[in-house]
Amino acid sequence: MKDGVHPEYGECAITCTCGAVYHTRSTRKSLHVEICASCHPFFTGQQRLMDVAGRVEKFKRKYTRKLPTA
Repeated sequence: MKDGVHPEYGECAITCTCGAVYHTRSTRKSLHVEICASCHPFFTGQQRLMDVAGRVEKFKRKYTRKLPTA
């Protein structure tokens, strides 16, 4: 490999808005993320169910073909 072409690879601290800090290696010194495995609803078990029935009914109302009355 050529010298001076590749970025320097070193220690990196990834900080989440919830306060969790993960240490890894990267070409950047630090990273800030909004969501991580500690606070993501899927991993914490606090998932919110979407109103699927309302969305399906809205789709059906929008795309159902209206038949003329005879």
